[in-house]
Amino acid sequence: MSSDVASNKARTVTSLQEEVEKLTALTVPMHMPGHKRALMPSDALPYEWDITEIQGADDLHDARGILRKAMSRAADLWGSRRAWFLVGGSTCGILAAIRAAAPFGSEIIAARNCHRSVFHAIELGGYKVHWIVPEQDMDFGICKGITPDQVRSTVKKHPYSKAVVLTSPTYEGIISDIRSISDICSAMEIPLIVDEAHGAHLGLFAEGGFPDGAVRCGADLVIQSLHKTLPSLTQTAILHLQGDLVSEKEIERQLGIFETSSPSYPLMISIDSCVNLLREEGDVLFGQWKHNLDEFYRDAEEFRTIKVLSNERAGRRTRKFSARDRSKILVSFQEGGMRGSKAAQILRNKYGIEAEMSSGMNVLLMTGPGDSVENFDRLYDALRSMDIVLWRRGEADSKARAPISFPKVRTACSILQAVNDPHEEVPLTESEGRICGEYLYVYPPGIPILAPGEYIKAEHIKAVQRAQADGNTVHHTHSKDSRLIACLEE
Repeated sequence: MSSDVASNKARTVTSLQEEVEKLTALTVPMHMPGHKRALMPSDALPYEWDITEIQGADDLHDARGILRKAMSRAADLWGSRRAWFLVGGSTCGILAAIRAAAPFGSEIIAARNCHRSVFHAIELGGYKVHWIVPEQDMDFGICKGITPDQVRSTVKKHPYSKAVVLTSPTYEGIISDIRSISDICSAMEIPLIVDEAHGAHLGLFAEGGFPDGAVRCGADLVIQSLHKTLPSLTQTAILHLQGDLVSEKEIERQLGIFETSSPSYPLMISIDSCVNLLREEGDVLFGQWKHNLDEFYRDAEEFRTIKVLSNERAGRRTRKFSARDRSKILVSFQEGGMRGSKAAQILRNKYGIEAEMSSGMNVLLMTGPGDSVENFDRLYDALRSMDIVLWRRGEADSKARAPISFPKVRTACSILQAVNDPHEEVPLTESEGRICGEYLYVYPPGIPILAPGEYIKAEHIKAVQRAQADGNTVHHTHSKDSRLIACLEE
């Protein structure tokens, strides 16, 4: 990608930015925020756009003017019926979407590999959840997609469920068959909510070669984090609505609960700027992105020890994935016996490349339309050098280990009940058979290893110990000592 496209900061002024600049040029700001667009401690921050809901600036929670028009432009780009800007990341959109679709205390169906924000929605909503546990790919140690058969059987078993909640793509880029799943849910008149935080780019432009996203596949509510894969500031996201199974008014009411009443105009301008950039140059940017990915995956096929998950590699497997997002480069060091944390450290310290995540024997590298040809070349050269070293060494740094399977879920009570019931802390090694009273998770990706109300199994204890041995921090929401775990009192 040419540097003038990848790093161009002099973008065409967007409609929302232009309107904000007009407003700030006309008046003396006798209103918040306190910097008054004059006292600017940092020249790098856009204080001149940082305004409040003054006359003409519209109101995100009652959008009728410039923000309503900006959100309509976003809906047009993705093809949804309605879109809402989110300045609290996908988290606030997920919380609002689930609460809007499912009344308090009702039943819902959810994938067990969802982000912790889904678990928090379940906790706050007092829901009875019926989990769908994804199958595990043992070669790379990651979750496969949720299948239509899994959804069909679960919906038939629990027909009074008020929503189905899935994550697609997963953090590693595995995509479920959302189109078929949407058909199943529509037939039962159950809203399908898709956490597509990592897939805002899917299906936008044919030039990118990515599979269709959840909006085009018919999901009722889709939540996307623009900042994860598209050129927008961190914390910017969008909530899309289709169909009439969920009320627009209820979505807006829930957004009023979970999203700040003082939304950031610089963040909303970032969203609108991203939308306008894609409308103007998206086909070119995505075409170059595809070209860079094509060349990288082609060259990576030559690695002898390091394994890169590619469409071709997945297609050769008897248990292939439904689809995958190839913008996520998943690299396994399993055959070389190197832990992902060690590989990430080498990439960082020796080659100046910061990976998105390391887990088990894997390293995850996220790409985007802002990556230059030089970025891809540098990554390939680094991995090639590491592959040569591992191949010549012929011995593992540490014994290669097969990944632990995702444990089946057995719950004793709801998350809400478990959070509020009396707890006691016990040694993790002595907790098998007890009922968990807190969340345990590694971030990223933020998928709970254990959630409140679940029975603790030996597999859970091993998974926690494995994560710690691999250099990851296992976050506890209750216990301060990582050797302990909060359990319900017996």
